[in-house]
Amino acid sequence: MSGRTPGPDDGVWDAVVIGSGIGGLVCAAYLAVGGRRVLVAEQAAVAGGNSHVFRRRRSYEFDVGVHYLGDCGPDGVLPAILDGLGLRERITYRPMDPDGFDRVEIPGATLDVPADWAGYRKRLAELCPGDAAGIDAFVDVIAGLGGERREAILAAEDVPLAELPRRAPHSVAWGRRTLAELFEHCGLSARARTLLAAQSPNYGMAPDEGTVALHATLIDHYMRGASYPQGGGQMLAAGLLEVLGAHGGELRTGARVRRILVDGGRARGVEFADGTRATAPVVVSNADYRRTMLDLVGAERLPRRLAAKTRDARMALPWATVYVALSEDIGRHANVWWYRHDDIERYYRTLREGPATDTTDFLFVSFASGKDPVTHRICPPGHSNFQLMTLCPPGAGPWGVGAGPADGERYRRNPDYLARKARLTESVLDAAEEVLGPFRDKVTHVETATPLTQERYTLSTGGTPFGLARWGATGARPDTATLIEGLHIAGANTRYGNGITGAAVSGIACAGQILGRRLMHEVHTGAVLGDASLLPERGAHWDPLEVSSGRPGPACA
Repeated sequence: MSGRTPGPDDGVWDAVVIGSGIGGLVCAAYLAVGGRRVLVAEQAAVAGGNSHVFRRRRSYEFDVGVHYLGDCGPDGVLPAILDGLGLRERITYRPMDPDGFDRVEIPGATLDVPADWAGYRKRLAELCPGDAAGIDAFVDVIAGLGGERREAILAAEDVPLAELPRRAPHSVAWGRRTLAELFEHCGLSARARTLLAAQSPNYGMAPDEGTVALHATLIDHYMRGASYPQGGGQMLAAGLLEVLGAHGGELRTGARVRRILVDGGRARGVEFADGTRATAPVVVSNADYRRTMLDLVGAERLPRRLAAKTRDARMALPWATVYVALSEDIGRHANVWWYRHDDIERYYRTLREGPATDTTDFLFVSFASGKDPVTHRICPPGHSNFQLMTLCPPGAGPWGVGAGPADGERYRRNPDYLARKARLTESVLDAAEEVLGPFRDKVTHVETATPLTQERYTLSTGGTPFGLARWGATGARPDTATLIEGLHIAGANTRYGNGITGAAVSGIACAGQILGRRLMHEVHTGAVLGDASLLPERGAHWDPLEVSSGRPGPACA
């Protein structure tokens, strides 16, 4: 890795971070600029987790998980996190249309979602005039709660419990209740609920499972403006890795952790699949929470109730993605959220409880080439690059296999799996042509990733990028600290939520907990903790994917 300072030859570090998703990389970078020697261990060949990209035919670059970012203006949360590491000049955010960054399409109605609460209310009321009063009540709660959650993240100190009812009334009243409960309270029709919850696949939970706080955080995030990182998602991981290397840290790829070393109730380091070890007084797991606690730590080391709660946890729903390239410019920019029917709660019930069908009833369409027309890696001039995404039923069974690849299942040549994957691909393409018009005769590349693909690359339980849906009580999620001294977690399973910004906030919160500092408040008020002068030069052929390849194993000498 360019700019990397070699770590200790004896395998002794100040911190080991398991996994190189955005949460892990943000935590690692802040620990490194805080003076800690940090090793990031990534089991895959490329760092970035759900922010990584892949390339095909030497012409197309596809983003796996970065489709758009919210709140990236001058006061934005994600820019503050990255700027605080000295990356201000290295990451550019391309704004999406503030008058309609998302388009929601249901039978008989189209909603262009603006980055403006007043405009959002007005357009919803025009589409559902009989629900106007309920929509106002709903948006009052969502806007208020979203603002309260953001203020809590940025605050210099926690709000005392006695002050919460006055300073965060929406959070107290609605934060841990489900979105379905708020719908009922507001007396909303199925049609209005579908329009209001249309973006809920961003966190993979139905209204009866996702909390009002989770939904409010998401909507508030994008109401502050939607953007796309110029150069694609790999730019985020590459910048963070440059910070890590410049401040003495190291990334090692192909380094799968077999277990977390625990002795005397505290973390002592990690053991890798090849039997080598890296010792450290701090271990941060950016890996799947269930696998971290039950497999890497071991259920036998956990209190019985925690082990049972973690074992019984339900994961958010997984995605399947069809990556498409065309030989012509499709001329689209805004994301599309398309539903075949206008009852989103029925859609989720069918998805969770029923067998998989050959009909696609929901699509999310993201046009990478429309959002970033200046990066030629995405596609050649005059071509298109877009992703077609749909939610999938939980579990490996719908794919014709008994288990996932993280548990050793060899599924990729399984005839039943291949047949089901092919049927899904055709169904998604059929639905996409209903939305976009005919395009199959212009296709130059099609490739499908199922939830098993996601699990193979990230080892996430159930192949979901969204983490836990239910961990004990409604809305409960783990903090970044654990009951094992020195063991912390970061990423999509924490109480900070999922998505790129949620994961990044978990990472800086985790680093702040370890360093004993309120880092989010520091950087949002202008502090720059990383030394930009130490970052490596980017030459004419600089490649974020190459920077993210790290140093291959063995993990330790």
